[in-house]
Amino acid sequence: MSTADDDQRLGAVRLESGRGVLTATLARPERGNMIDAALLAGLGRALDLAEADADCRMLVLRGADGVFCSGLDFAAVAAENGGDGSDTGGGDEASRSWSREFYRLLERLTRTPRVVVAVVDGQALGGGVGLVAASDLVLATERSTFGLPEALWGLLPCVVLPFLLRRVGFQNAYAMALTTQSIDARQAHRIALVDELAPAARAPLARLAFRMARVDVATIGAMKDYFGRLAPLPPDAEAVAVGEFARLLGGPVVRRRIADFAAEQRFPWQRQQTPPR
Repeated sequence: MSTADDDQRLGAVRLESGRGVLTATLARPERGNMIDAALLAGLGRALDLAEADADCRMLVLRGADGVFCSGLDFAAVAAENGGDGSDTGGGDEASRSWSREFYRLLERLTRTPRVVVAVVDGQALGGGVGLVAASDLVLATERSTFGLPEALWGLLPCVVLPFLLRRVGFQNAYAMALTTQSIDARQAHRIALVDELAPAARAPLARLAFRMARVDVATIGAMKDYFGRLAPLPPDAEAVAVGEFARLLGGPVVRRRIADFAAEQRFPWQRQQTPPR
């Protein structure tokens, strides 16, 4: 596979390939590499290209400009819901469509017969943690952090949790979601969200690519399929995640909070409160 033009083919995702490795860089730095429809489509296309290349063994996910991924793009959500916190009638279906596409992307990462490696340098929030959790292996720098802030908006990390639970276990995932507290790279390594801490990814990626070049694509696929059957996702996980996310996102309080943030970059807890008398 030849190297793809940075912005020509995938828009929000830049591609670089060589020596059996396809690197997909989330490239929305002006929005903290937040997830929108274009980024989801770009990652799906990156998977298509990796799977079409018989020489490709690894798909590497990374973020541009010192941020891995800051989660869902609330400005895009606000636009779908009318921009002012009111529902235009299509918000529920839009949220279902987005969450369904994101869930299926994460599930595809766990099933593709390619080794998916997340390289995290900086912040991973919300859906960014989902991309990490769905990856086969995760490398992170010491300055990286991981968090699930959804509860601060009145939401739950519905799509992320099925994959995070499988990776780090019930209590670790529950604590991250309930407290909304970000954890540092060392904590993430202790709970197995991160596989290796490294000051730079070049050397460990090169070692991994060398090893994976010796493994047949079919064997990688069989390995992932077998482990997936040993620790399967619940059969109704997609339907539950999509339905619950749409229900929560459709609430008027959540819509207002998201609209305020999109318009003013103001978090829910920063709204001025009347002092008690």
